Amino acid sequence: MSDRDRHSRPGPPDQPSRAVPRIDPDDPLASYHRRRRAPMDVYRRHQPVGGGATHVRPEEPRVLESWDGFAYVPEGTAPNLAAAQAWVASGPAPGA
Repeated sequence: MSDRDRHSRPGPPDQPSRAVPRIDPDDPLASYHRRRRAPMDVYRRHQPVGGGATHVRPEEPRVLESWDGFAYVPEGTAPNLAAAQAWVASGPAPGA
């Protein structure tokens, strides 16, 4: 296996990466908006109260966090994984 095979991403070569959002070149504030965007465009997230992986111990409470343009801030708690996932899915559209 060559170095190229090990380090190339899967998929067609003409398809842009989904990891880096597109930026409007005509927008004079594009670099500002890019810095304000949440990492990987995740505007709401949840984490177990005691730490660890999010899928482990689904019955434990979760800390709910949302992106405020600079960092994730606590929004509240959810009693379990299902409630936390429902909260994430019901989140506002980015930029709203």
